[in-house]
Amino acid sequence: MTVTLFPTKHALVRKLESTFTLADDERHALLNLPMQLTKLGPGQTIVREGHHLSRSCVLLEGFACSYKATGYGKRQILAFNIPGDIVDLHGLHLEVLDNSVGTITPCTVGYVPHEILRDLCGRYPRIAAALWRGTLVDAAIFREWLINVGRREASVRIAHLLCEMLVRLRAVGLAEGYSCDLPITQGQVADALGLTPVYVNRVLQALRADGLIDLKGNCLSVPAWDKLRKAGDFDPTYLHLERDPATA
Repeated sequence: MTVTLFPTKHALVRKLESTFTLADDERHALLNLPMQLTKLGPGQTIVREGHHLSRSCVLLEGFACSYKATGYGKRQILAFNIPGDIVDLHGLHLEVLDNSVGTITPCTVGYVPHEILRDLCGRYPRIAAALWRGTLVDAAIFREWLINVGRREASVRIAHLLCEMLVRLRAVGLAEGYSCDLPITQGQVADALGLTPVYVNRVLQALRADGLIDLKGNCLSVPAWDKLRKAGDFDPTYLHLERDPATA
């Protein structure tokens, strides 16, 4: 095991503190958490559905996604993972992982053995509470995505997703103002929202033409935040951020 204090471990602290206030000793314990650090390229599997896990994976740099595939090979993206996410925390208590996680961009991940996580939670009950709160927020996001796919118009789904990603990235210090790097392809957006890449492209072009967004490469800028929120039927309450969600 590699036991190294790595600057990117701050990503885990930032993510937990977006929904939970940590004390100094708790923050120090997280920054000194032993991790085996691994760099992965885009399109690689981090964990695979059906595996028995003995460790959890913290995404420290880059973007990833959680997904499942049908028996016919069609993929449904269940979540987009950003730095600070523990992408398979549910594997700490479930015997078999029921989804896969793969990289979208080059990523740095940190693997933490389950016994170390259990010891950490035993020594710091409030860290256990922060992790538990994080899983509850993940469940809230799943519920919102279910509404998105099941009841919102396709164009609204896309605007909602853009709002969510911007707010989540702002909450962990990865956005400046109303701009952020969002290296998610139109095909990946389609896989997350039950749409086709052609339709996603059409909606993005319309949002751009209406002045709601500006997309240059992987950079998303939102010059008309209130209009985009309205277009996406977006209320950030479900993200349960510690700071005011409107300004997080």
